[in-house]
Amino acid sequence: MKTLLSAVAATLVAGLLSTAAYAENLILYTSQPNEDAQATVDAFKAANPGVEVEWVREGTTKIMAKLMAEIEAGNPVADVLLIADTVTMQRLKEGGHLLPHKSPEAAGYDAGLYDADGAYYSTKMITTGIVYNTSAGMKPEGWQDLTKPEAKGLVTMPSPLTSGAALIHAETLAGIPGLGWGYYKALAENGATAAGGNGGVLKAVATGEKAYGMLVDFMAIREKAKGAPVEFVFPAEGVSAVTEPVGILKTARNVDAAKKFVDFLLSEEGQKVAAKMGYIPARNGVALPEGYPARETIKVLPLDAAAAVKNSEADLKTFSGIFGTN
Repeated sequence: MKTLLSAVAATLVAGLLSTAAYAENLILYTSQPNEDAQATVDAFKAANPGVEVEWVREGTTKIMAKLMAEIEAGNPVADVLLIADTVTMQRLKEGGHLLPHKSPEAAGYDAGLYDADGAYYSTKMITTGIVYNTSAGMKPEGWQDLTKPEAKGLVTMPSPLTSGAALIHAETLAGIPGLGWGYYKALAENGATAAGGNGGVLKAVATGEKAYGMLVDFMAIREKAKGAPVEFVFPAEGVSAVTEPVGILKTARNVDAAKKFVDFLLSEEGQKVAAKMGYIPARNGVALPEGYPARETIKVLPLDAAAAVKNSEADLKTFSGIFGTN
């Protein structure tokens, strides 16, 4: 009997130790590219010795499917979520899945870059502007230039049916006076195409298959630095932005470490890590990477995340009605 009790006790202790070890680890679900995710985690661990981080990386759609399946099963694994867009975070907030955290680092940010209740915070700005081939006859300065005769049949863009950033972009421009869905109709009438993701747009413009495209900033700027015959324009009317927000799950096992992670990403040190990766920092006062214009010259257009959640299905139908279902 004594031996049996000892065995049971040892099993219980082992289980408790395993649970404790699990609780001490921070579990991150992210849609960052693998290299960026590792750099983010390494920088956080260097600033917070003793906190271990396990991370899982998939595209936002897949990582959300995984998370929601876990929530449905009553066993969400992640403590922290770092994904592409605020619209997805807003859905999680409205579903009651996020833990509010009033980060002291929020003072360094414009109010439009984080949730007023502290449910999520933008960590960088990935804007969508215009990329063009350097051999193109017209050098565009604004969105309306893509509807001119000089651009007829020469414009391509990612489809919101494929790209989350493209959906954010379409929803943003649709809400701007002087642009709206009428702008997209004008693009379609001018022979613009919409299909696939940002990678296909960059390839089409860099090879000269198309002269102009709508594209996320860092892809064009990186390719130009590598010698590709492309230029990137931040249009005069303004740009949309995917802001890679971070939020803490309400079911987080390691809340203290999760808060430290959020605060680190928002800190000046964390924002310098984002800039080193080649992204526009969301925090004010942090220098932009090489190849970008001064921060104050980039006009970021507003997007109401709650309205975007409500209207996303209708917006996708509107876009499909204009460009088809590619």
